[in-house]
Amino acid sequence: MQINNLSPPYILTADIGGSHITTGVCDLRTHVILDQSITRIKVDSKGSANDILTSWGDACEQVLKKNDGLTISGLSIAMPGPFDYQQGISYIKGLDKYEALYGMNIRQYLGDLLNIDPQSVRFRNDAESTIAGEVLTGAGKDYQRVMGVTLGTGFGSAYSENKITKDINLGSEPYKETIADDYLSTRWFLKRYYELTGAKLTGGVKELSELAIKSAVARDLFKEFAINMGDFLSAPIKQHNPEILIICGNIAKASIFFLPYLTEQLNSVTIKLAMLDENAPLIGAAAMFDDLVI
Repeated sequence: MQINNLSPPYILTADIGGSHITTGVCDLRTHVILDQSITRIKVDSKGSANDILTSWGDACEQVLKKNDGLTISGLSIAMPGPFDYQQGISYIKGLDKYEALYGMNIRQYLGDLLNIDPQSVRFRNDAESTIAGEVLTGAGKDYQRVMGVTLGTGFGSAYSENKITKDINLGSEPYKETIADDYLSTRWFLKRYYELTGAKLTGGVKELSELAIKSAVARDLFKEFAINMGDFLSAPIKQHNPEILIICGNIAKASIFFLPYLTEQLNSVTIKLAMLDENAPLIGAAAMFDDLVI
């Protein structure tokens, strides 16, 4: 595969998860990920900087090999924070992942590794990327004012107006005794289930959703989660006045147990589930290169 910093329409794009990296090639003309390009490999996020970056580089190189013959115009990365997205420097610390990368210039490293001009390596917040992808070709494509949240290991959020999507970082806002992120993420489920039962969930929210089929305690937990989310989101929804709220992330896969309650709480806005799954952040990150398409 050739790397050409001036020739659209193909972008090598990646999504950095807590234990994996997903990579692919996005066609900027359609904002579609080429099916044959998608590669997903595990990453030891608690490993050394060399181990982590080698895994990321391997994933990118596998995509390049799979799509030999295409001309790639740059590399886009959906990256969790805290991160300097303009300079490409990681400031992740105290989150039990990727701490070995603290202070490193990831843009320079990946540019050198893949023989790409570092200025053609761009970074975007992962929640912002996910919601931007849904706005472009997914659940939000027919709307002009869209709010989205990502429910998983953290609580991400973004708002989009006229297809311009920006991170609004609602997870850091005060809520109850701490911040919203502590109540609207996987760790809340784990903590609350332990408080109620004395048992630990090893399979996260997926395990809880399986228990909820028969367990009233599990079902009540999802209801409590929905009430918390509705309570917290009522103010930003009033502020931004979106036409639609999109629910993204792994917890959304258990929506059957909490969406009815959330819909009842937030009856002033249409709520939709994300449509693009892991392709959403890949598309949203690649859209940073839309300026290349004439």
